[in-house]
Parts: sequence; structure tokens; C-alpha cells
Amino acid sequence: MKTLKDVISLKFKTSESEGVIFHGEGQQGDYITLELKKAKLVLNLNLGSNQLGSIYGHTSVMTGSLLDDHHWHSIVIERHGRNINLTLDRHMQHFRTNGEFDYLDLDYEITFGGMPFSGKPSSNSRKNFKGCMESINYNGNNITDLAKRKKLEPSNVGNLSFSCVEPHTVPVFFNATSYLEVPGRPSQDLFSVSFLFRTWNPHGLLVFSNFADDLGNVEIDINEGKVSVHINVTQVKKNRIDISS
Repeated sequence: MKTLKDVISLKFKTSESEGVIFHGEGQQGDYITLELKKAKLVLNLNLGSNQLGSIYGHTSVMTGSLLDDHHWHSIVIERHGRNINLTLDRHMQHFRTNGEFDYLDLDYEITFGGMPFSGKPSSNSRKNFKGCMESINYNGNNITDLAKRKKLEPSNVGNLSFSCVEPHTVPVFFNATSYLEVPGRPSQDLFSVSFLFRTWNPHGLLVFSNFADDLGNVEIDINEGKVSVHINVTQVKKNRIDISS
């Protein structure tokens, strides 16, 4: 395909912070990749570069954040030549691609949810998308419907289910006065805790526990947007350890 205009739209939800949403490339060096990186949306696009290096077409645009919240997010990419409108959840960003070419020349397949292993270093380091997509539309083609009816030719549809499985994790919401207290484990030398959290507040206490026999305590909190761990031990000379990240 050699196109002057493209319109790509889809909705997705995931709890993963990395993953390729769709990818296409051509023999002339053209490519388009939409992926999640560190829970942000990244669009990489190249309408062509020349071998002399005087025309460099690679363009990369990043938008959004915290997109691994397992809520539905909508994406629309509208391209007319070098002019691109990238819309994420109704927030539109306009930009022009680098280089001098207007056509996107894709000789190979377009893949959704991952990219085929090409032997290039870039394909090896990228994770496949893990989550749900719906309403995938590529230049007027309803990809989701075609995939479900097995009307894509040629196609390689691997282990897809046409339903969206909800995660088994159970979240807990805390307001300014609530807390959760659980019994400790006495007579154990090891203290271990792990959890995922999300908040807009720059300050707050996450975990607190007293050690048995008045040996001290451990405290994990958010202070000015940074996570800090404070360990107080009563029986040693250097009785306080502070770690901030």
C-alpha cells in the first residue's frame, strides 16, 4: 500500500505499561508503530529517508500518561501527507513529520497487538500488547469485525479471544481518614511487603508497622511526590535508615 491519507482508530484497555498496539513497515524504510512505553502512548512514523542521510524522516511523538489503568482509552490517528492529528481521549495533538516525503509506503503486513520478529534489534526489544482492543478501524476497514468473521486474507490470528477478561485483582480505595489494619506475624525475622498504588496526592502514609519487643518500626510514605522508606531500630548505634526514590 502507498497512501497519501490514513485514518486509524481504536480503543484499548490494559494493565501493562509496555506493548505494541500496531505496526507496519515497508522495504523503502517507511514504518508506523504505535506502542505503549512506560504507560505513555508513543507514535513512531517515517515516510522515508534517503541513503545519503540528507533526508531523515524518523518522527516520534509521545502523549498521555498512566494509560495502564485498565480503563478504556480511544485513539484516532489522521494523516494527510506530513500533517498528523493524534487524538487520545479527545485530546488532539497536531504535528508535521520530519523529512520531505508525503506517502506512507507499506509493503508488508500491518499487525495489531504486536510486531513480527524481523531480526532488527528494535523488534526484539518490544513487547506484544496484553489487554483488550475494540473498534479497530484502518482506512475504513473494520479490523475487529473482519478478524472475528475470519475475513482477513492473508492473516495470522494467534490465540485471540473475542471477549475482554477482567483482571482478578481487587483494588482498595482509601480516603483521607480510612486505613486498613492487618495482624502482624510475631517471632519472624523477615518483614516483607509489596503492593501497587496510584494517587494524585503528593503526601501520604502508605505503610506503618511496629516491630515486636519494642525493636523499632518501619514506615513507607509519599513525601513531595517521592516514596520514602524509614526504618527505626532501637538496638543499634545508627538507629534510623532513610531511603527515598
